[in-house]
Amino acid sequence: MLLDALERPLVLGPMAGGPGTPELAAAVSDAGGLGFLPAGYRSAAELGERIARYRALTAAPFGVNLFLPGPDRAPDLTDYRARLVPEARALGVEPGEPRWSDDEWPAKLALLLDDPVPVVSTTFGCPPADAVRALRGVGSVVIATVTTPDEADEAAAAGVDALCVQGTEAGGHQASFDNDEVRTIPLLDLLAQVRNRVPLPLVAAGGIMRAEHLRAVLDAGAVAGQAGTAFLRCPEAGTRPAHRDALVELTDTAVTRAFSGRWARGLVNRFLTDHDAAAPAAYPHVHYMTAPLRATGAVDVLNLWAGTRHGLARERPAAEVVAELTAEPGDHSA
Repeated sequence: MLLDALERPLVLGPMAGGPGTPELAAAVSDAGGLGFLPAGYRSAAELGERIARYRALTAAPFGVNLFLPGPDRAPDLTDYRARLVPEARALGVEPGEPRWSDDEWPAKLALLLDDPVPVVSTTFGCPPADAVRALRGVGSVVIATVTTPDEADEAAAAGVDALCVQGTEAGGHQASFDNDEVRTIPLLDLLAQVRNRVPLPLVAAGGIMRAEHLRAVLDAGAVAGQAGTAFLRCPEAGTRPAHRDALVELTDTAVTRAFSGRWARGLVNRFLTDHDAAAPAAYPHVHYMTAPLRATGAVDVLNLWAGTRHGLARERPAAEVVAELTAEPGDHSA
């Protein structure tokens, strides 16, 4: 399998919403890891353009991450919208209209079946078995992201090739199959639990910021580690300037539904503090409600996704980050 053949056992976390660019993915792949393009929040046409951009940069293998659509239901959002109105008007905008979206899952799946890529991973649910069979049929390796042993069992039954095991330390959205309980299992504990249940190759995600973190998950049985936050300050990343600064200036992270209606870990700013307790479980409805506020770029209202060890992120080219993360003990060349 491709994961076993990587020059360096490192996968780029597919960071949707801006940071995950074709340039970042290509830089990681060219450095010996596996770059990933996030498809979330982009149209199928935009995804096709980004795949083409990646291929113009390098012929190295890469992956595409897809969001699986959840159920089309949400609680009454009147009260939460009312909370957002003063915030929005202070920024010169209005809250967005809450709505459901399938994130163009059918169109993106059709694109990847018509123009296959080496690896396809999924987030926010168990990929349908027929989709897994179809993707494998065109030569793609299929990876499901899981946050519990039960999710691992379900994904394995769907026929995926491998699992991305996401611990609570990870920045950004928790990839849980449901949006009920926040996931709190540390990565090494979850990795051991999943490894005891499912005989599939495992990619470990959450808090991998240094070579010792990667070595720990490899020693625990993972075939590779997945890192996202470690690359947020790289010049190839599409991270907003305010987000880059906040990674240095802010210290605490928390898991919240305040920005999107789905559990996600980010830096603690005023918006998170003020609205966390009131945030409803309504994804992607809340995502669309807060989008105009976040689009202003004001650091107090931005979703500053970051993992628990974000303070270790450095401003350096992606290839250097790959080299540092995969360095062997005593290797001072990275």
